Amino acid sequence: MKFIDEVSIFVKAGDGGRGCVSFRREKFIPKGGPDGGDGGKGGDIIVLTTSRRRTLYQFRYKKIFTAKNGGYGQGSNRAGKKSDDLIIEIPPGTVIINADTGETIKDCVTDGERFILAKGGIGGQGNKRFASSTHRAPRFAQPGMPGESFNLNLDLKLLADVGIIGFPNAGKSTLISRISSARPKVADYPFTTLTPNLGVVSPEWGEPFVVADTPGLIEGAHEGSGLGIRFLRHIERNRILLHLVDCSAIDPDDPLKAYRTINQELSGFSPQLIEKQQIVALNKMDMPDTEERAAAFTAALGQKPVYLISAATGRGVDALVNELNKIINNPSGNSFNNSDVDDD
Repeated sequence: MKFIDEVSIFVKAGDGGRGCVSFRREKFIPKGGPDGGDGGKGGDIIVLTTSRRRTLYQFRYKKIFTAKNGGYGQGSNRAGKKSDDLIIEIPPGTVIINADTGETIKDCVTDGERFILAKGGIGGQGNKRFASSTHRAPRFAQPGMPGESFNLNLDLKLLADVGIIGFPNAGKSTLISRISSARPKVADYPFTTLTPNLGVVSPEWGEPFVVADTPGLIEGAHEGSGLGIRFLRHIERNRILLHLVDCSAIDPDDPLKAYRTINQELSGFSPQLIEKQQIVALNKMDMPDTEERAAAFTAALGQKPVYLISAATGRGVDALVNELNKIINNPSGNSFNNSDVDDD
């Protein structure tokens, strides 16, 4: 299934049915009064947030959603039928934006949540409603009210407890496959991962938590380089960030270069991203000469905790998962704000 996280659609709630102009006609009652019924209400457009949906793929080809109109009123005081509502399912994390005004209509987060996106028009009143002592035979009725309609932008921002960030080939996909049942594509060339991957981690204690990797982060990502500008916004939903650094690629003369570059991209995209809790892990510790590189990185970073792991062999992964679990299931767990790291 193609990963789609931005779409534009049009929604139109049903119009209310028109009221009826009718008069009672029965044998031996030549002058029966008005008996026109009311029109039925048009169907609403309802958004259902459901975890059954993981992308906006369903909107790739169908972009117009129209609810049915209410039924017309009829004689003998028979009201028109109320039309059924049209339910649109979307994945959690979808932001609904009015395309004409830019206003955020709804941020859909909770699984199972229902929201009336566009209200159907009310039905028009039949001529029976307008009868009075001075106007006994009204020959008019109301038309139905039009339903609401909107041009919308849907913007999906993945919901995850932990977002894994880092340069391409840092080992994000290998790590997520190691700690969860997710099986993303793993290869030894950059940009292997073209879409975010979600995995559920089941720790030894506490509630399971969701981990997501973010593909395509390189220098200039927030300006459109690589794939980063498309996926950086997904990080806004993550509770904490796991910054994965390829230890085998660390430059001894500037050990924090890759780490600092990614943080600059986060800050360039949104100042709020750099304020998120962050855990740092050096990956590929099974490669040659990584111990010296790790020591240089740790010394340059200062007193901040650094986890040394190998996603390929499993070294240090359990300790890392335990730390993530402490933060997710116990908010007082250890972490640090990466804005404390100097950019020099």
